[in-house]
Amino acid sequence: MAAGKFSCPCCPNAEEPKAVPLSTANLATTLAPADELWTTGRDKAVRVRMEGSGMASRTPITVHQMFLATVEKYGQVPALASKHEETISWRGYYEQCRAAAKSFLKLGLERYHGVGILGFNSPEWFIADVGSIFAGGLAAGIYTTNSPEACQYVAENCEANVLVVENHKQLEKILQVKDKLPHLKAIVQYKGELQQKEPFLYTWAEFMKLGEEVPEEQLDAVIDSLRANECCTLIYTSGTTGQPKGVMLSHDNLTWTAGSAPLGDLTYGEEVVVSYLPLSHVAAQMFDLWTCMQNGITTYFAEPDALKGTLVTSMKEARPTFFMGVPRVWEKMHEKMRSVGMKVSPMKKRVAAWAKSIGLQYQYSIMNGAEAVPWGFMLANALVFKNVRAALGLDRCKNCFTGAAPITKETLEYFYSLNIPMLEVYGMSESSGPISISIGQQYRVTSCGKVMEGCQVKLENPDSDGNGEICFWGRNVFMGYLGEPEKTAEALDQDGWLHSGDLGRFDQNEYMFITGRIKELIITAGGENIPPVPIEDALKAEVPIISNAMLLGDKLKFLSMLLTLKCVVNDNNEPTDELTAEAIDFCRNNGVTATKVSEIIANKEPAIYKAIQEGLERVNARAASNAQRVQKWTLLMRDFSVEGGELGPTMKLRRGIVVKMYQGRIDEMYAAAGDK
Repeated sequence: MAAGKFSCPCCPNAEEPKAVPLSTANLATTLAPADELWTTGRDKAVRVRMEGSGMASRTPITVHQMFLATVEKYGQVPALASKHEETISWRGYYEQCRAAAKSFLKLGLERYHGVGILGFNSPEWFIADVGSIFAGGLAAGIYTTNSPEACQYVAENCEANVLVVENHKQLEKILQVKDKLPHLKAIVQYKGELQQKEPFLYTWAEFMKLGEEVPEEQLDAVIDSLRANECCTLIYTSGTTGQPKGVMLSHDNLTWTAGSAPLGDLTYGEEVVVSYLPLSHVAAQMFDLWTCMQNGITTYFAEPDALKGTLVTSMKEARPTFFMGVPRVWEKMHEKMRSVGMKVSPMKKRVAAWAKSIGLQYQYSIMNGAEAVPWGFMLANALVFKNVRAALGLDRCKNCFTGAAPITKETLEYFYSLNIPMLEVYGMSESSGPISISIGQQYRVTSCGKVMEGCQVKLENPDSDGNGEICFWGRNVFMGYLGEPEKTAEALDQDGWLHSGDLGRFDQNEYMFITGRIKELIITAGGENIPPVPIEDALKAEVPIISNAMLLGDKLKFLSMLLTLKCVVNDNNEPTDELTAEAIDFCRNNGVTATKVSEIIANKEPAIYKAIQEGLERVNARAASNAQRVQKWTLLMRDFSVEGGELGPTMKLRRGIVVKMYQGRIDEMYAAAGDK
């Protein structure tokens, strides 16, 4: 590419860099000897799942080699940016990771021991993660919502020598359990000043200076010893069915997946993503960190309160070209936009409704392969679509992704109608992130796209409708669970296929659809297997005042539901008693003056309870069998939330925990029906 200017919202006047004088001559890393496809040992290697041709035949490389290649190509392009901090170029990012690696070595980081990172997304998070890998350690993200005991478990499991925490709040958690962590040598706080002085405590500035006297040759020797088929990162599962498991990911897992995930055409120096989802989750880490590193994409860090309402502000500042949202993020945008739409004039409502009908028609024509532009599309785009994209900060966005949990057809079609195609991605921690991806014009409503090139998927024990357990094979399949041979054997069969626990099917065009999760299947007392999500989504679509619905009935005589109402969330991301504007509008349309959840429940507001029951009856009318009809339901006083424990860090429903929390209410429903 010829030298010249390039446009980036983070660094608009930077010049395209010339070649950076760094060597990547030894890209063909020597793999560590290995015969097995899996292991549970932190210092063991695995056999790389190479193929003879295609994507899966690419030469395995380490994280360092991938990073170095990016620095040579993108040197001065912005790598890390945020509103309040100085933008860091790819060269600067690399140098800071080396400095952090030397500091980890100075602190005594031992090979294959953990560096736990506990805090919100930031340049320091990235630098600590990559620096620990350069130094031969195992990077391990820890959810910011973890209790001290949960933090202790992760630190113990990865034998962490160093813990990197965001602030005093997170530091206090670690100090409570420090005496129970025999491998811990130091704690680094990367935001704010330390409120106490201890020999083992360091500020970020102090930490980054620690390794200045460590010879570059010493670090290079460690980097040269890294092998692509050895572990470098641990992703801890959310632990909804027991203690979290440490998913061991190799250098090749990360670098191959980051290099194989299709993003479409990239423009030099102009690509940006916004980082706000928990980096301890594989989806955010693969999207924000590793895929950006592979492709020279700028990561713009949102504010820590992004999920409390400032995300769109950050998006308008960064104007991302790619954006990833979990379903609940898209649902919250959907609710907010509908709330705003209710307040506009009747004329604007009619224009918006007309434009959305055009947008939905256009999106379905693309999905059907026709790509027929409906009459009036250009006008609808000028009057509505462009304005909505700009208001959301998506005016430059090429692809909007959704993943990590099921999304409703209602939410998908809402964004389709605004000419914002939602591209579903399917994967799991054990697959280093993605297995199937919707991209470009290859998407279908409620499908999670097509299997990534270089990966294989088979359906085990398919039923008469073609639904079977999704099993996959490829270089993105994890090494094993750290120190857990029995659980590893449950996930990986003797031939090395990873069993997802998810049920799915393919259509005639090879699009994959997730139809349920084996562990979430409700098996009634009569022995019928019922996937809960379709029934839950159907009721939420019928009764828009409902926020969360959870189906019950495992080993019981009939199905029931726990329901919550849509309410305002406070600054601490906790549900309040105040109904949302959309919920209030629903009440008004049903002749109810209530503005609080408690008012509806205290009065058992007849019109609202009737609307819910009638919506449920419409859902029941479409049920495949009597066993799939929901017979009872109860309204809870408080909506589900991460802080309340009902939702995981990516806002996925934690069903087992919800059952324990509300066992009393559940027993009441079944006792009243004589089923207890």
